[in-house]
Amino acid sequence: MGDKWTLLIVRDLVPGPRRFVELQRVLPGISTEQLRSRLNRMVADGLLTRQRYREVPPRVDYELTERARDLLPVVGALARWGTRWAWSPPRPDESIDIGAILRTAPGLAVPDGVEGVLEVTVMRRAGDLKRYVLTARNGRVELTERSAPEADARVAGPERAWIEALGPDASRTELEITGDHEIAEAFLDALAAGAVRDAAVA
Repeated sequence: MGDKWTLLIVRDLVPGPRRFVELQRVLPGISTEQLRSRLNRMVADGLLTRQRYREVPPRVDYELTERARDLLPVVGALARWGTRWAWSPPRPDESIDIGAILRTAPGLAVPDGVEGVLEVTVMRRAGDLKRYVLTARNGRVELTERSAPEADARVAGPERAWIEALGPDASRTELEITGDHEIAEAFLDALAAGAVRDAAVA
């Protein structure tokens, strides 16, 4: 678990299976050989399954095992620590992956009694849209990367608005919230650094 990449790989497989090249894309800084070695080790340790498909070119998917999913509260705790103690305004040339922050959500707690589906839309700097779905059921949060016609609530905004909303000030003024505001606010509180600090003091 102490390896630099293990928990990040766990985090980035939260939404479901990914191919090798998809993991490379969401893990900037890891070399091809480092990623191959780490995935092989995680398969051997029972943290991942590897599914090969007979396609051209060859396709291999990696997916979390139940053993790895037991690490999600650890990922969530590290995310809470990071937002409380290490968050700083991004540099002008710095890229912020809102998706990486959202992928820690299954390790976070939402208030008792909060159940529902939230669709999150991030308008990225490149101009494209990225959608995520957070589902709270029986005290657990699940995340998928898709749109959700069935969502109880929706929150949308540009990257800079999400950075403000998830940062220490937890400013949501530039986010557009539609549908069930209580569900949307509960998810945002769980993700926001400001909410974490308030909870720590209480």
